[in-house]
Amino acid sequence: MTSGTLRGALCAAAAVAALGAGPAFAQDVSACLITKTDTNPFFVKMKEGAQAKSDELGITLKAYAGRIDGDNESQVAAIESCIADGAKGILLVPSDTKAIVESVRKARDAGILVIALDTPLEPIDEADATFATDNFKAGELIGAWARATLGDAAADARIGYMNLNPSQPTVDVLRNQGFMTGFGIDTVDVNIIGDETDPRNVCHDVTNGNEQGGRAAMENCLQKDPTINVVYTINEPAAAGAYAALKSVGREGDVTIVSVDGGCPGVKDVAAGIIGATSQQYPLLMASMGIEAIKKFVDTGEKPARTEGLDFFDTGAVLVTDKPVEGVESIDTKAGLEKCWG
Repeated sequence: MTSGTLRGALCAAAAVAALGAGPAFAQDVSACLITKTDTNPFFVKMKEGAQAKSDELGITLKAYAGRIDGDNESQVAAIESCIADGAKGILLVPSDTKAIVESVRKARDAGILVIALDTPLEPIDEADATFATDNFKAGELIGAWARATLGDAAADARIGYMNLNPSQPTVDVLRNQGFMTGFGIDTVDVNIIGDETDPRNVCHDVTNGNEQGGRAAMENCLQKDPTINVVYTINEPAAAGAYAALKSVGREGDVTIVSVDGGCPGVKDVAAGIIGATSQQYPLLMASMGIEAIKKFVDTGEKPARTEGLDFFDTGAVLVTDKPVEGVESIDTKAGLEKCWG
């Protein structure tokens, strides 16, 4: 073989190798989605969004979840697995926004892009980025709606709070304190649940964000004060449980329930009169944007930007109700069902 022929053969072999390397490289890009549970419809939809976008972009996605809301240990183990697998990015919905930080630091030190979804870390900049609803605004919308709906009776309201869990993760605090602000209650320290002194707040309990927990928490609050006439709930599964408890004692018709999430089942509950109003957010969008950000980081090294004036990227929140009030912008349940969890 002449030297020219040899060079041609080598170039041809190199070209074939390069062509073969493209798909192999794409398959080597992996990402993780770590949610609080895999049963809450909110996180089910988030997983759908992440998987669809991963399939579109040629990214291998591994999904993990805690056993229940608040299960930090399972999330720590998931991050360890993602680091060991050489993941390029992690999308994390933290159950314990403080306790998980050390694990997040380990992932970032390993060169992994970590994006918090829905629930900011404490402090928020422990993640490379956060894609979330403005959870304080979401709470403020339902608080303002409840206050306007009650009118003069808001001054004597008896409010029960169906919160998330005792660790008070950021999403729990932001929604809770946002509701109080919208309702016109002094939060005292806006970073803490339960330190307020307003006599209208008669009960705080935790639900773990599920229907069973919502029912148990509502039953506990009714024992403390059977005259409760306003119920704030961390999410719509908790609201469904609270409604069931109220219905069991014949109080379902004279208590105003408000919530946050805007999932299709929750919007249907608004249409049915079970929930008065809910703030709709968009988990599928959060997850799909997160996967896109991981792909961009792999390709360019660029990290996601924030919404101007905020320390996170705001994916939006809209009040859904069939009983609009003056001064609080909202959409009806027909529009809410068209938008639910897109």
